[in-house]
Amino acid sequence: MPPEAVEPTLSSSPPARGIRGELRALLGLAIPLCIAQAGQSLMGVTDTFIVGRAGTSALAAVGLSHALFFAVSSFGMGLMMGVDPLVSQAIGAGNPRRARDVLWQGVWLSAAVGVVLWAVLITVPSGLPWVGVAEEQIVQVRAFLHFRAPSLPLMLIFLTVRAYLQAIGMPRPLVVSTVLANVLNLMLVPLFVFGGASLPAWAGPLTRVPAMGAAGAALSTLLCTALEVLIVARAVHAIPVPDRPSRKPVMADQLRAFRVGLPIGLHIAAEVGVFALAGVLAAKLGPESMGAHQIALSFASLTFTMALGIGNAGSVRVGWAVGAHDTPQARRSGLMAFALGAVVMSLGGLVFALFPRGLAKLAGAPEDVLPLLLPLLMVSAIFQIFDGVQGVGAGVLRGAGQTRFTFVANIVGHYAVGLPLTLLLGFHLGMGVLGIWWGLCAGLITVAAAVLWRFLRVSTGTLRPLEG
Repeated sequence: MPPEAVEPTLSSSPPARGIRGELRALLGLAIPLCIAQAGQSLMGVTDTFIVGRAGTSALAAVGLSHALFFAVSSFGMGLMMGVDPLVSQAIGAGNPRRARDVLWQGVWLSAAVGVVLWAVLITVPSGLPWVGVAEEQIVQVRAFLHFRAPSLPLMLIFLTVRAYLQAIGMPRPLVVSTVLANVLNLMLVPLFVFGGASLPAWAGPLTRVPAMGAAGAALSTLLCTALEVLIVARAVHAIPVPDRPSRKPVMADQLRAFRVGLPIGLHIAAEVGVFALAGVLAAKLGPESMGAHQIALSFASLTFTMALGIGNAGSVRVGWAVGAHDTPQARRSGLMAFALGAVVMSLGGLVFALFPRGLAKLAGAPEDVLPLLLPLLMVSAIFQIFDGVQGVGAGVLRGAGQTRFTFVANIVGHYAVGLPLTLLLGFHLGMGVLGIWWGLCAGLITVAAAVLWRFLRVSTGTLRPLEG
């Protein structure tokens, strides 16, 4: 199938096209990637909504656990995104064998990095007393991470395979795996969290499943991640390549992917880290503030998946063009991705602004959390467009092989601008969790302006592939 139809052959690359043609091609790739990306976030939202019905303490524990998990795993997630431009540029250059080689080396690297981060993650709860987190929450966080940490190698392998499938324009297995994982998660989370004692007798062995509380949500996610990996691995196995690729570890290729992915890993760790730190600060304000923070962040993360999906599609199209040595096409693809991301995220912000109370009720927010949650949703409505621009911008620059700048932009935006304002507004001026979110908003605005400026600048020259 030609690249105009979004699912190219493994040796094709996209030709130059007009604005409408570029929009159609971008949408054809972005829509399934957005669905797949949203599905990943939806599992976390499901956890939050269901555990929230177990009480404010359990909700706060899940919120803090998610924050810690992504603070640790984000580096690995970004590191494996170094595979993205290597694969897409290889496809753009008409070298499918090289693309499959990169995939295999990415899988080896994912497994190694995932095991190391697994070991790191299970030690994190030991440091929580130092930041004032209550012992009751620490016990639940430790139980949650005990089951969540083993999913790290699987998650990184899934991200690596995702990079390959999206680079060859074959996102359908990603959608299928995500949908099935969400269906399974929706069935397992209530069972594991509340136990099976209330089920009818015909449920058989399920009635003997114990209530695990917050840890049950983590076990469900582990099983669903394993299912996703099995589905996408089967899809890749069915894709033929002209020459049989080598499946043995090649240190030089893994180091190349590591070098490309390291700035991305640092960038994402910096971004997720500041939100995780915001979660810890919210936890210090009490379980009500932490609960409001977690629900608002769940909604914001869900809409942000649209920006990530568009950014991934933009990364692929820019990578195709760079691999084909077509910088004007890379610029068109990148700018179209920026515009589409801004429009879509603006619509999300409009929903937050018009229906904050309805969203809070949908999330099952406890009564003591509701007064804190509604203002946070309004702040989230404001920063949606900037969150979209910076999310898409990271993907577009990644496709162009420009991975270092996003790290610098995130350090400056979140830690030199956003974090000081978070501390000033949230604590020194007494605005609480609302002040924390206004600080996060300022950081996102700064990063968005920086990545847009960078792409406009580098795409006026000649963009060269990372290999060759």
